[in-house]
Amino acid sequence: MDTSIQEQFTGLWKRFFGEADLPVAFFYTDEVKGVDQVPPSFGHRCIFADLLRVAKGQSLCFSAESIGCFGGRRYLGFPSEMMPQFEYFLSCGIPGELEGERYKKTPELVKEFMKDAPPFEAPGKLIVFKRWDRLQEEDDPEAIIFFACPDVLSGLFTLANFDKSDLNGVFAPFSAGCGSVVQYPYLEGQSDHPRAVLGLFDVSARPFVPADVLSFSVPMDRFVTMVGNMEESFLITESWRKIQRRIGQG
Repeated sequence: MDTSIQEQFTGLWKRFFGEADLPVAFFYTDEVKGVDQVPPSFGHRCIFADLLRVAKGQSLCFSAESIGCFGGRRYLGFPSEMMPQFEYFLSCGIPGELEGERYKKTPELVKEFMKDAPPFEAPGKLIVFKRWDRLQEEDDPEAIIFFACPDVLSGLFTLANFDKSDLNGVFAPFSAGCGSVVQYPYLEGQSDHPRAVLGLFDVSARPFVPADVLSFSVPMDRFVTMVGNMEESFLITESWRKIQRRIGQG
């Protein structure tokens, strides 16, 4: 990673967003170097319980065995068998046998939804999450994840659309929370016109994050472009300064 972009963004972030939390980066690797590895999980555990630790400064590394949720393994790109009768689990359930989450109206809709779900395979055996200021020169981030309140999100959203002529520089796919911060940002990074991803609307993941927080994830190359645009964008206007003062009061 080019440490000059790390220093540039850190300075601009403080200048325009004050004390708002720094983002988290992730990348894949086949070996652990100087990062705490999360031990194997022996029960259900949402990965967001751990990602908030990363947001506070603790770098963490996950293998497939570290992730205590079959959906988490799937959406981080690791092999994971689909749970039996998943189409009923995500929809109406089976009376007396399986409680449904009711995120889709019918099992048939779930089957159609799954047909359109993009394939994703992790390019490494491990995934590492580090806060922005903990990244090292040898790290190669795939994407950057912000956990942010509405005022900060408004700035990120507008910046992501600053140099775009179309209406969709940011999109919000129906997804598990972990899919919105890893799978989709990673796949967007492989596209010709990468977009930012607004997420954490997953009702199952929301109890693990603060009530006023959503995620905003950006493929690394797109993020670098956004950083380069900051000093000529709306961020230098009085309109933003009004919001900036409110962020500082938060």
